[in-house]
Amino acid sequence: MVKMEKSERLKQIPPYLFAEINRKIAAAKRACVDVISLGIGDPDLPTPQPVVEALNRAANDPRNHRYPDYEGMPSFREAVSKWYKRRHNVRLDPDKEVLTLIGSKEGSLHLSLALINPGDAALVPEPAYTTYMTSTILAGGIPYRMALKEENDFLPRLSEVPEDVAARAKIIYVNYPNNPTAAVAAKGFYRELVDFAKDNDVIVCSDNPYSEIGFDGYRPLSFLEVSGAKDVGIELNSLSKPYSMTGWRIAMAVGNPEIIRAMALVKSNVDSGVFNAVQHAGIAALNLPDSVIDANVKVYQQRRDVLCNALEQVGLKVKKPKASLYLWVKVPEGYSSESFAAEVLDKAGVVITPGSAYGGAGQGFFRVSLTVPDARLNEAVERIKKSVKI
Repeated sequence: MVKMEKSERLKQIPPYLFAEINRKIAAAKRACVDVISLGIGDPDLPTPQPVVEALNRAANDPRNHRYPDYEGMPSFREAVSKWYKRRHNVRLDPDKEVLTLIGSKEGSLHLSLALINPGDAALVPEPAYTTYMTSTILAGGIPYRMALKEENDFLPRLSEVPEDVAARAKIIYVNYPNNPTAAVAAKGFYRELVDFAKDNDVIVCSDNPYSEIGFDGYRPLSFLEVSGAKDVGIELNSLSKPYSMTGWRIAMAVGNPEIIRAMALVKSNVDSGVFNAVQHAGIAALNLPDSVIDANVKVYQQRRDVLCNALEQVGLKVKKPKASLYLWVKVPEGYSSESFAAEVLDKAGVVITPGSAYGGAGQGFFRVSLTVPDARLNEAVERIKKSVKI
């Protein structure tokens, strides 16, 4: 048998976070435990019916059975442009400033492959969605971790990035509303970010899949709402969270036309674009009334309140998030992130995500998701109350 050895860049990448969570769930189920997972942010609410119907119609049209355009259908990119204007008052040229993606996760890798040379740095927040780090490594770059600390409202201190690192950096990643911390960013931070990018010749990538999930009347920002943002960067966004379309794999990169063009060149050599029928479904989603998003957000807000109250009754201190699909909670004294997650699974049969899974700066916290049906969420709450004593 031929000897197979992984590449050096692949050896640097830890196991994918949610694959590990799925393995733990499978092991508990083999032990006959009725596991309730609060670990993964996969919306349980159904995709709106008009979107499903649009897919059915388009899938039955033979014209959609051929290769799609690499950059996406003009009609989908036009729908994205109108959606951004309606939701965020951001103007986009659909021909030059919008690129269709097979989920925003691939956008991070395409961006890294388009811009990063071996040895270049990327400024990556920590704790964070692991894709920013792994995309940098796969492109041959070196991640520089910017610690997100509670005392800084989980925003990076841009002034603390060493000058030599900033000089080598090609990309800086930001993500607000944030996964996993649920933190949000105001315009003042984005203005500082634009200035930092211009001063250091760094491209900004704002990963914004939770841009529509805001509570108590709060409306999250798009990075592109800030003057000068389009000069220095792009935003990744997705239909996954606002329209419950995680499995459909359709998203967009928007912003600076030169960056969009570079990403499109990578895409044309890596994949063959998004199935046209899915893009037609995406158009249907983007044209739905805003009340559809509002109804979903109302459900998540109610779940947020239920979970916050339950965790406080157990003895944990919880700060209600203004946005996102998560709670980010400190573990009790005497526990690590891993040991507390293990205790909750062992005693209550409930999966929570240890904060350390998002990088060392996440140690001391855990994340729970709001994407669980109400009945199962209430059962998880009762189990935690009965089984976990702080």
